[in-house]
Amino acid sequence: MTLLEGLAVFVAGIAAGTINTVVGSGTLITFPTLLAVGYPPVLANVSNTVGLVPGTLSGAIGYREELRGQRERLLRLGAASLLGGLAGATLLLQLPASAFNAVVPVLIAVGCVLVVAQPWISTHLQPRAQAPTHGSATVWLLVLATGVYGGYFGAAQGVLLIAVLGLGLNETLQRINAAKNVLALIVNGVAALVFLTVAQVSWSAAGLIAAGSVIGGQLGARVGRRLPAAALRGFVALVGIAAIIDLVFLD
Repeated sequence: MTLLEGLAVFVAGIAAGTINTVVGSGTLITFPTLLAVGYPPVLANVSNTVGLVPGTLSGAIGYREELRGQRERLLRLGAASLLGGLAGATLLLQLPASAFNAVVPVLIAVGCVLVVAQPWISTHLQPRAQAPTHGSATVWLLVLATGVYGGYFGAAQGVLLIAVLGLGLNETLQRINAAKNVLALIVNGVAALVFLTVAQVSWSAAGLIAAGSVIGGQLGARVGRRLPAAALRGFVALVGIAAIIDLVFLD
């Protein structure tokens, strides 16, 4: 890796850390950057996952005020993320990359629609005031499924998590986003541990992404916590649409 290539990876890490904290999908920046500088896909995916973990932690810390009072909820849903991330990382090492290509854009599109329409859905179909405090069994299973996807690749994992939590919890969007950051951290963390144990990691790439994403995590928390709910929903939808375009047309 040349000096300019290393700088590009570092800057991509900052951008990914920022976007991951606000909504998710930073992988769509760092993963293509690693491919562009010459890393093979599996090595790029593994190194990217390892590198983004510190940034996800940084973003979660930046949202610490919104995390107050969510300990029991995160313990419950975190178990689903842990199991899902473990399963997804295992699938990455066993299945061809084409296995999820057809379903992933559909999942992201559904997630975008649910995030944008969530206030109307909650009001007319299932008022959130009636939702279980820590999420129903259905929410737990959907968080598990999102964790499987996140451990496998992770692009727009945050979009899906916000959609699931937004429909299933009686919470503000900012507190949901804070919970999303912790659940994504669990998924990325357990996947990284699996990769460290059985897969090859490029420590130079992972280190540059980690350094950049830590900075980005703090930037994302500063920006995301100040966004009105409507603006945050719009940003989630835009990121989701960009992810679909990237995966369907630019892959």
